[in-house]
Amino acid sequence: MSWRVTVRSGPRVEKLRAATLAQAIDVLEDRTRSAASADGRRAAVDLHVRRYEPGDQVAVRAELRGPRRWRPAVRAGMDVRGDGTLVPWSGRDPIVLEDREGPYDALRRVVSARRPAS
Repeated sequence: MSWRVTVRSGPRVEKLRAATLAQAIDVLEDRTRSAASADGRRAAVDLHVRRYEPGDQVAVRAELRGPRRWRPAVRAGMDVRGDGTLVPWSGRDPIVLEDREGPYDALRRVVSARRPAS
């Protein structure tokens, strides 16, 4: 089985593979940590009708899918906002952080619960 990690940053798309779920989450974490510290910073965008603050913009999106290619059992990821904050998500919804839980811990918790039995 193979897990896929897709990292989108503007027009750049990076597609990676990992053999296990743990490796895939590690790759996702590595890419989003570096983006949050460097590439993820953006300025506010003023369209005269509406102003988009850096926290409203998604600068980098990392997506985890697997283990099957068609109709994967897991589809989740991490958004790096324009102000450098990290937002884990699953499906179409953001993941709610539990008490004293970081964004990567929340992502691991949700993905591990949805992983199919091997």
